[in-house]
Amino acid sequence: MPPKSLHATVLSQVAVEDLGSLQPQLERRGFEIQTIQVASARSPLAAALQSCHLLVVLGGPISVYDRADYPFLNDEIECLRQRLAAGRPTLGICLGAQLMAAALGARVYPGAHGAEIGWSPLLAVNAEAVPEWFAPLLTDGLSVFHWHGDTFDLPQSAHRLAGTELYENQAFTIGDFALGLQFHPEVTEMALEDWYVAHVCELRQKKISVAGLRAAARKHGPRLEAAAGVFWQRWLDHIL
Repeated sequence: MPPKSLHATVLSQVAVEDLGSLQPQLERRGFEIQTIQVASARSPLAAALQSCHLLVVLGGPISVYDRADYPFLNDEIECLRQRLAAGRPTLGICLGAQLMAAALGARVYPGAHGAEIGWSPLLAVNAEAVPEWFAPLLTDGLSVFHWHGDTFDLPQSAHRLAGTELYENQAFTIGDFALGLQFHPEVTEMALEDWYVAHVCELRQKKISVAGLRAAARKHGPRLEAAAGVFWQRWLDHIL
C-alpha cells in the first residue's frame, strides 16, 4: 500500500462532473485529494500543481475555444503544457482531454458528426497492441458513456488507443505518464441523475430523452462501473 503522502489535484469545471468511480480507487491507495473549482479559484493554478503526484482535469459544458469568455481555460492549458513537458502523471477526461490536446498544440473544434451523447462501445485502434490496463474498457459487449460535441486532432506526440463509430480520437496516451479520454469511464448510473438536471437545456435543445438516457444507464451503467474499477486499478499501477 502506497504511503499516505500521495496527493491528487483535481481541476473541476462544474460540480456535477466529479471523479466518480475513480475516487474510491484513489482513496484506497491513500491519496489525499484536493479539488479546485477552476472557475472560482482565487489563486494561480500552477502553485497547486507543483507537488501533486497526479493531476486530473475533468469535463464540463464549455469548449477549449471559449477562452475569451472563460479565461481560466488559458491557465489550465498552460499548467497542462508545463506538466506534460515535465512528464508528470496526468489524466484528462472529456474537456480535460481536449485541454491536453490543446496544450500539446493540437486543434480542438466542433465535431462534424454533431454531439455524441449516450452509450456506445469503444473500438480499439489496434487490438493486438492494447495495453493490458486499458483492455477492461474494450470488453466485448461493454458500452461506455459519451457526452461531447467537440473533438480534436491527435497531438503529434500522442498514441491513439480507441475511437468510436462517430469520432476516432476517444483515448490517447502521452508516453507512459499521461492519458486523455474523450469518453466518461468515471460515471455511475446514480451520479448521471445530476447530469440530466445540470444539462437540461442542452438535452432539450437536442431533443434527447432523459428517460431514454436513464434506461440506457440502467442497462449499461453497472457493467461500466465494474470494468472501470479494474481499469482504474491497472492504470494507477502503471503510472505510479
